[in-house]
Amino acid sequence: MKIKPLSDHILIEPIKGEEKTKSGILLPETSEKEKPEQGKVISVGPGKKDEAGKLIPLEVKEGDKVLFTKYGPSEIKVEDKEYLIAKEEDILAILE
Repeated sequence: MKIKPLSDHILIEPIKGEEKTKSGILLPETSEKEKPEQGKVISVGPGKKDEAGKLIPLEVKEGDKVLFTKYGPSEIKVEDKEYLIAKEEDILAILE
C-alpha cells in the first residue's frame, strides 16, 4: 500500500535510537523507551495554500533525515511497519 500525504503533511519512517546506554549497557526490549525524534522522510504532501490560494511547497523532500518534535507526529501502522505523519510545523530541522 502506498501512502500519499495531503496538504502540508509528511510521512516519516522513525529512526530507532541505540539499544544501549552511553556506558555500553544493552537495554532489553521490555525497558521503557522514549519516542524517536529523528526519521527519514518517505513521502510529502503537495504543500499548503496561502490566503490567495497559491500553493506553498514544503521545504523537506523525500529522503531527507529530519529532527521533529517528540509528541507532534501521529503514529500509524501499515502492513506491520510503523510510520509517523507530521505537519511541516512539527519538523524542527533537516539533518545533513
